Amino acid sequence: MKNKIEIMQSGNRFLSASPQSITLQKSRRFGEFKNKKVIYSKFEALYLQEKNRAILKKPIKLKKSEHKEYLIYKDLRDKTMIPKTALKFGADFRIYDKPNASHAKYIIYVLDEKEKVKIKDIAAKTRIAHSTKKELLIAVVDDEEDITYYNLNWKKM
Repeated sequence: MKNKIEIMQSGNRFLSASPQSITLQKSRRFGEFKNKKVIYSKFEALYLQEKNRAILKKPIKLKKSEHKEYLIYKDLRDKTMIPKTALKFGADFRIYDKPNASHAKYIIYVLDEKEKVKIKDIAAKTRIAHSTKKELLIAVVDDEEDITYYNLNWKKM
């Protein structure tokens, strides 16, 4: 890509109407195309900037609580997966394994290695994934920022 995508910030939204942004949205699913513009999440805009594919008019600052989520986002994008928000699933991300996939294959929850989790919460997350026909991934980030993914499945006995 010769020209970098110029991304403007408007409130909590990141926007671009450049031809490059539209091409990248269609080919790799960065952002959502609406009203002749591509609307990016904070993580998408930051990732594109870090990969030297975009110029941001204002620097993005992550909150401390967003840092681990961004590490997961970046790791998944580097592995050619497509992470999108998953608020309606009560998860951190929904993950598409191909740009042309119409449904997410996974939902993912991000945990710190020191975080305590109740088995009831894991069971609830597993049940949500099963009922929405998605696989559940738990991404655990340690103090060195290494990531371990656990795939959990619902099993009827």
